[in-house]
Amino acid sequence: MSSTNQYNTATKLRILTALILLLIAFPGVAQKMNVSSPNGKIKVSLYSASGTDAGAWYLKVFYSDSGKVQDVISRIDLGLVRSDQDFSKELRFVKAGKPLAIEDHYEVTHGKRKICDNKGNEVTVSFLNQAKSRLNIIVRAYNDGMVFRYEFPEKAGTFTVKDELTSYSVHDSVTRWMERWNPANEGLYNQMKGENIQQREWCYPALFNTAGKSCWFLLHEADVNRAYCGSKLSNMQDRSGYKITFPDQRDGNGMGSSLPVIKLPWKSPWRVAIIGSLAKVAESTLVQDVSPASVLKNTNWIKPGLVSWNYWSDNHGTKDYKTVCAFADLAARMNWPYTLLDWEWDAMANGGNLEDAVRYILSKGVKPLIWYNSGGKHTYVPATPRDRMLTHENRVEEFTKLKKMGFAGVKVDFFESEKQDMINYYLDILEDAAKFEMMVYFHGCIVPRGWERTYPNLMTSEAVRGAEWYNNGPEFTNTAPEHNCILPFTRNVVGPMDYTPVTFTNSQFPHLTSYGHELALSVLFESGLQHFADRPEGYDALPDAARAFLKDVPNAWDDIRLLDGYPGKDAIVARRKGNKWYIGGINSELREKRKTLKLDFLPEGVRFKLTLIADGKHDKVLDTQYMVTDSKGSLDVKMLRRGGFAAVLIPMNEG
Repeated sequence: MSSTNQYNTATKLRILTALILLLIAFPGVAQKMNVSSPNGKIKVSLYSASGTDAGAWYLKVFYSDSGKVQDVISRIDLGLVRSDQDFSKELRFVKAGKPLAIEDHYEVTHGKRKICDNKGNEVTVSFLNQAKSRLNIIVRAYNDGMVFRYEFPEKAGTFTVKDELTSYSVHDSVTRWMERWNPANEGLYNQMKGENIQQREWCYPALFNTAGKSCWFLLHEADVNRAYCGSKLSNMQDRSGYKITFPDQRDGNGMGSSLPVIKLPWKSPWRVAIIGSLAKVAESTLVQDVSPASVLKNTNWIKPGLVSWNYWSDNHGTKDYKTVCAFADLAARMNWPYTLLDWEWDAMANGGNLEDAVRYILSKGVKPLIWYNSGGKHTYVPATPRDRMLTHENRVEEFTKLKKMGFAGVKVDFFESEKQDMINYYLDILEDAAKFEMMVYFHGCIVPRGWERTYPNLMTSEAVRGAEWYNNGPEFTNTAPEHNCILPFTRNVVGPMDYTPVTFTNSQFPHLTSYGHELALSVLFESGLQHFADRPEGYDALPDAARAFLKDVPNAWDDIRLLDGYPGKDAIVARRKGNKWYIGGINSELREKRKTLKLDFLPEGVRFKLTLIADGKHDKVLDTQYMVTDSKGSLDVKMLRRGGFAAVLIPMNEG
């Protein structure tokens, strides 16, 4: 061996030895924190990008199932840029606190699960930036996902957040369902992976399925409050990196600032990833679990219920007193507690005005709800009344009048922005409404962020391309079947959804979904106020079993089970109210499907009478079957193309 080769070999050995000694001397420099879910299936780890104690940092999320561990989210970049300082590039690790057990038990007035129990583990990691200012990152792992948030613990100071650098890295092999950003959150979902991945700004929530198909995750945010703005996801700069992005300055007609102003001490909203099987995602209440508890001590006046709604079948229905009365009569004979007076109620004619209509509605044992334009310079929509929700003084005056007249709630429309000033406006409305015991639902609005737990008088939000789109053009006729099969795994996971479902007749443009498909939506879609949108003759013409089903179907639930489904293809959900179980299932594809559903979610030792209302010979015919079954039984169902079914199971001892 030459002296040169001997020198090179010796040098390599010295370098290798030095690296080994460095690793021994500084174990885990790159990885500084781990926190696992109580069941051990989800683990979140903190890593240094530089491999040292200072620099940029990121999280990794792992999921374990059947002994196999997979890297679910390979990298979540962290950091904030404040108007005075940077909290991203040169963060020095200080410490990771001891794991803290999180346990919460609460009850809600409406939602997918009445009684919620959740357990998690939390670790707080502390950093100092170059100016020695503190930043904490609070990380939690739950059995159904992980969440994290930023904290500035100093006691004083007001600053603008110029940017949030949170970014989720997702490999191209992961299949995703995402909705292109629009201020009303009323778009369609795109299924993408590989070379089909688009680079855009995206709405929440976003659904992902890992390359191995065994793990799903849904990205969202929770506890968005007055201290921040709503955000969205963007992969405009990095095809595989979905960065949290603030509202566009042009939103809301340019009113308000797109950059949030914060006051210390401060915590950001929770960044949420619901993780696990598709059923675990669909059944999760994680967004509500990490949101603040109810601020209302008395919630007895909050009554979820079904609503008759005239706008879908007649855009100008509320302008006509006789139409309003017809929909009040519909609600009365269908045992629905509410009817909505939508836009143009202030121009009502043809036999009566608003006061006349309210008297008529109340005389039928039905309670009225009423629509308002959110008003203000943030919306160009001229529909009146425009400004009666705009200020505290306006609201107090209007709620006083509405309460005296007998109204139970308000629908407020056209927000068109998720800037910090608009977040404040939403919460102002909820707080003022609660003082007058008025229920609220928002339209043209933000996707739920867990507010319905904190303000349980928030009954539902639109933020979805719903049945109203049958009036907006021919597109929804063809896209609705697939869209309906995506929503139970995306939008409706994170909060109540005012889709305005269950239509058997046609509006301005026809639907291709079967009667069984439409009936199933009454169970499949969850909303604290569920507006059934068809005209009276649409419901009156139904067979007895279907009409009886719609008279009794709940819309606030005690439990949920995903029985079968895949986004965009089919979805079958079981929901429980008391001792009764309801099932709704739909098919989007252009082929008939047969499914065998296990009923092992039923309690053991109890026999149930099952009523199945399914597709008949063609899409406008329903077939009803009756049978007795129990937890060891199964249910065979047929769904036509774009078809569906609904079922109810009642314990035999309840009759």
